[in-house]
Amino acid sequence: MTAPRIDTETVRRLPKAVLHDHLDGGLRPATVIELAAAVGHTLPTTDPDELAAWYVEAANSGDLVRYIATFEHTLAVMQSREGLLRVAEEYVLDLAADGVVYAEVRYAPELNTRGGLTLSEVVETVQEGLAAGMAKAAAAGTPVRVGTLLCGMRMFDRVGEAAELAVTYRDAGVLGFDIAGAEDGFPPADHLAAFERLRAESVPFTIHAGEAYGLPSIHQAVQVCGAQRLGHGVRITEDIVDGKLGRLAGWVRDRRIALEMCPTSNLQTGCATSIAEHPITALKDLGFRVTLNTDNRLVSGTTMTREMALLVEEAGWTVEDLRTVTVNAVKSAFIPFDERKALLEDVVLPGYAEAL
Repeated sequence: MTAPRIDTETVRRLPKAVLHDHLDGGLRPATVIELAAAVGHTLPTTDPDELAAWYVEAANSGDLVRYIATFEHTLAVMQSREGLLRVAEEYVLDLAADGVVYAEVRYAPELNTRGGLTLSEVVETVQEGLAAGMAKAAAAGTPVRVGTLLCGMRMFDRVGEAAELAVTYRDAGVLGFDIAGAEDGFPPADHLAAFERLRAESVPFTIHAGEAYGLPSIHQAVQVCGAQRLGHGVRITEDIVDGKLGRLAGWVRDRRIALEMCPTSNLQTGCATSIAEHPITALKDLGFRVTLNTDNRLVSGTTMTREMALLVEEAGWTVEDLRTVTVNAVKSAFIPFDERKALLEDVVLPGYAEAL
């Protein structure tokens, strides 16, 4: 017997957990337009629908560098306290409306200081906005927990400062760390000192690796720097031949190093050719700790509901598959074990039991 096809409305109601989502890639188009007008920034269009379409079209180039360049307009409206507060609050409310019950949002504070805010002010403002969003979501009966991952931009020289911020705010809403930006030519080991500092202070971290660059990037992230998760990690497939895992792939799978996979984003940057053939399905079936993520909701024109629905429609996923990646995400979250356990037992598993 084949499992019954799950409909999109059911998918929308399922509890979801997202580990890889960028704050500056998930703004509402109308918010970008309003904030841009307030600061005098020129956009490609001032029509919300047209702007949303422009983002997706510009990001569909198959080029990671051009994909990253689309962030010019979102970052332009995230340089003030008012802009950051609004963006952070709306970020939480949009996730809650999509059925997300747990999220880790990442951003690079150094990219939000052009308007005069200090790095610490950026972090504290974002936390304030997220807290406001969580309070409103809870009051509306759609509670969601959102923590932050601070990013260092791997092609610049402030990664150490960002890591130090993560240490400073570790008990104030910041859950961990990441390095982001252009991967090719900027290997993780260039920032080994930052990762050693984080390990010394017991701050967990993930690393963007195995997206625009292959196995050497993953090897450095895991074996040299000590990443607990991999941002994307899609090119781990290069160490798998006819279902047989090489040593690196085996290490990642057997030690339950989570893969933060983002199917639509990977199609845009040329890491995959279709949802049906995206490695997420094969890696899930091989027993990797696969998680499903949006990466940049505005830039990819997506949501967690859409990512799930695409896998159901084009890759034949069942509700059990969706539960698996959601449970994987909660298990790999950067919150304490007892809190992960409670989230699974009290929220995620009951939510999926209703759908099964």
